[in-house]
Amino acid sequence: MNPKAIYFPILIAIFAVLASTQPPRTYFNCFLDRCSTALSLFTVNRHHHHHHDHHRHDTDDDKTRQSPCDQFAPNFPTIDPSNTSIICVDHNGCCNFTTVQAAVDSVGNFSAKRSLIWISNGIYFEKVIIPKTKPNITFQGQGYTTTAIVWNDTANSANGTFYSGSVQVFSTNFIAKNISFMNVAPMPVPGAVGAQAVAIRIGGDEAAFWGCGFFGAQDTLHDDRGRHYFKDCYIQGSIDFIFGNGKSIYENCQLISIASPVAPGVKSINGAVTAHGRATKDENSGFVFVNCTLGGTGRIWLGRAWRSYSTVVFANTFMTDIVAPEGWNDLNDPTRDQTIFYGEYNCSGAGSNMALRAPYVQRLNDTQALPFLNSSFIDADLWLQPFSS
Repeated sequence: MNPKAIYFPILIAIFAVLASTQPPRTYFNCFLDRCSTALSLFTVNRHHHHHHDHHRHDTDDDKTRQSPCDQFAPNFPTIDPSNTSIICVDHNGCCNFTTVQAAVDSVGNFSAKRSLIWISNGIYFEKVIIPKTKPNITFQGQGYTTTAIVWNDTANSANGTFYSGSVQVFSTNFIAKNISFMNVAPMPVPGAVGAQAVAIRIGGDEAAFWGCGFFGAQDTLHDDRGRHYFKDCYIQGSIDFIFGNGKSIYENCQLISIASPVAPGVKSINGAVTAHGRATKDENSGFVFVNCTLGGTGRIWLGRAWRSYSTVVFANTFMTDIVAPEGWNDLNDPTRDQTIFYGEYNCSGAGSNMALRAPYVQRLNDTQALPFLNSSFIDADLWLQPFSS
């Protein structure tokens, strides 16, 4: 069967499921609206041609009608071919490959050259895995609201949360620019079993994300392990939507909660931004959010102490009133209060009021905050390349 015959009906079904969950309006919804319109037009045109092509003769207009590839003009970046190669992906067939995974598979094992995989506008409904044997890969999309890799696994369907990621990166030196990673499994209610649905798992060291989108609900972004950098990204979710044991800086990112709205005066919690998984004193990991904004819906915590040495800092971040006054949660295990490190520094907005914060939360001074504000926290001078490289 033609892959498109499967591809488009599945996407339309996913859009229907998403619509039924009625999440708050976000860039994600706007992106899906545009894609749904495009898919509808595709379906109408395909239906029309199916019923009429068999009894008409080609006309001059038909002969001059252009294919999608006739106007295809990729804006490839300038590269040095001695250290970088470009691989092109386009779902219309105008490039080397029609799927992202096929492009990844074409990269030689342990190549010292950077492989820049240029991905054309569109939705790529596929599960993508980058193994340890494929270092130095870049995904370059055309904008995080117009280019996306999408899948819909859950912990139940993938035999574990860690394996549910739409994209899973195990290699070193991975870079992504201007692309979204989505898990479109239905949004679960708090406490649902096996409904965790990861958009991306980052299990390799020295990964950087520039202008990317991360869309999901529970456990959207699995910042698993290694040193990672996120700049100008849009991260959406509901429960523990940034989790893992990575050592990462999030700079100028938008953090959007899509937890269900909570009526004024209701004190129940239905969401959390982070669940950091540092388990021992000897581990060297933590999440740092600098110059970010936090908003959306629900009544949420900034973090939950997934493991005993959970480490998270928010600095110079604007927080709306969706943040509960206590701010953080020790997972009802007071023994963790002596080992977790939750710090806030120079934040603003209604949600940043620390007057009623949990007693183990630290209000950092300039000296205490400095190690987290400096990119040396992730040893960036040793590996992080500028966006233009």
